[in-house]
Amino acid sequence: MDWNLFFEPIALSVEISLAASVLVFLLSLFIAWKMARARFFGKSVVETLLLLPLVLPPTVVGLLLLVLLGRRSWIGETYEALFGGPILFTWGAAAIAATVVAFPLAYRAMKTGFESVDCDLEDAARAIGANEWQVFRYVSLPLAFRSLTSAYILGFCRGLGEFGATLMVAGNIPGKTQTIPTAIYVAADGGSMRMAWAWSGSMLLLSFLMLLLSNRLTKQT
Repeated sequence: MDWNLFFEPIALSVEISLAASVLVFLLSLFIAWKMARARFFGKSVVETLLLLPLVLPPTVVGLLLLVLLGRRSWIGETYEALFGGPILFTWGAAAIAATVVAFPLAYRAMKTGFESVDCDLEDAARAIGANEWQVFRYVSLPLAFRSLTSAYILGFCRGLGEFGATLMVAGNIPGKTQTIPTAIYVAADGGSMRMAWAWSGSMLLLSFLMLLLSNRLTKQT
């Protein structure tokens, strides 16, 4: 077995998932905190849009991203003007795809956590002079910690396993955009079952360890 060939997609998948999970965590943290207490007309529509990637086929998500990030879009044009090349079929495109598909899972977990925080405790903090940032930092955040931890782990694992949208916007370029799922697909399609099983085993192991870590962290808090 060529070990360099074996470890390249694993290392790239972990890098992309780490970048995507951090971005997902920050976006979900802000939006979930705001949405957990917000009351406004059309909230259900906004939440439906936020959760839409959870139920859409990955190929549909990939097609939408393909249009949004393409050279004819303002995002694609701006990126190309700044960096001298298209964003499609790059490491960044794979990270964006992983972020989009992982966001709904993290958002739902975080929103549930913030909704479980007793409003009376937050109001009590405000009553003694705490501003909204202090209420969030010292009351809401610690009390929702278990949900936030689970949300990060779910976001990481979902990004790690992303296939359809990633293949459409980032392709399958060895050493550049080839992740574990795309490597498994190509290996199985080409009859290299030994490599396909090896990468599948690595995916199972990584996902198992992350979920085990999540269970341990939530039980200790």
